[in-house]
Amino acid sequence: MSATTTSTLTVVISQAQGRNPTKRRLEEEIAQTLLAEPGISVTLVPHLYDMPQNHSGLQFLREVRGDLVVLGWLYERAIRWTLDRAGIRGRLAETLLQAADEADQSDDDDESEAGSDSQQAAGIGSVDIPDRDLWCIDFRASEQCQDFVSEIRRLRDSVQSTSAAGFDLLSWIGGNPSAEQLQRYLQPARQLEARRNFDGGAATLDDKAVLPEDTGRRWYPVIDYSRCTNCMECIDFCLFGVYGVDALDRILVEQQDSCKKGCPACSRVCPANAIIFPHHKTAAIAGADGEVGGLKIDLTRLFGGDEGESALEMAVKERDRELILDGRDAVGMSVGIRQRHREQMDQLLADLDALQF
Repeated sequence: MSATTTSTLTVVISQAQGRNPTKRRLEEEIAQTLLAEPGISVTLVPHLYDMPQNHSGLQFLREVRGDLVVLGWLYERAIRWTLDRAGIRGRLAETLLQAADEADQSDDDDESEAGSDSQQAAGIGSVDIPDRDLWCIDFRASEQCQDFVSEIRRLRDSVQSTSAAGFDLLSWIGGNPSAEQLQRYLQPARQLEARRNFDGGAATLDDKAVLPEDTGRRWYPVIDYSRCTNCMECIDFCLFGVYGVDALDRILVEQQDSCKKGCPACSRVCPANAIIFPHHKTAAIAGADGEVGGLKIDLTRLFGGDEGESALEMAVKERDRELILDGRDAVGMSVGIRQRHREQMDQLLADLDALQF
């Protein structure tokens, strides 16, 4: 735990899109239960992926200084890197509550640890990581409120057990706290009080309280910098101005609203499987651990799966479709395709010939 960790654990519930009563009920039960828990501050925000960068929900998240738990209806990877894109970072800490497919993937990763480590080591990583822990929890991990509450209690107890947290708090009790200390300790309490007082004293999840600003469903890529190697293949391939580079010459999603809704083509051509579209129907593209366009997927397609198309062929078709809808000409393989991709099929066939059946 960090030396600046507070004794209050901030828990943020990112609500589901739409008005699904089952999802709303689970969110409400968790929030109502946690509101009564000591040492836990609860705040609700709209769906994490849908909030624009200037939304008050993201502004609140940026102001949290201590350890942070974020629950959302996304894969853990998608939650983490959507937060990172908004400047909300921390050391990714392990949670014991995982969705079934995430847990299965973890088992697979254990069996191929060397390959996984190599992939992670290749990533350029995030920047400006604060000295605090961040937990990302997928709501799909359980249908039971108690499972989430138990895990958050465990995290709260772990935070409170650190001597650093107690010393930091006691260092200014009875003295003259700085503005930063007041912000750190008192703002979560004000957030909680606002929720309790909204309807005259009782905690509420009324939409007026938790959705103060309109949000619409969005579609844009999220970069996983633990995998991204900064190869710039995405910026070569995308012809819609979505990608750019920052002051450190690192790839970034610069114009997210220029992305064409439903198109995941850049994710398919990324050699590091580092581009996430959190709402795509394919789990690996949506943020589950795994390959998007690797050998295993292409092997399946060669033997008749997915209409026999490779990931690259699918990406080119998706891009051409969006170009035509945009009033432009299709370009096929003539633009933004590196030689590595052109040779992909030849190499795959060579690898097949080398296999012993």
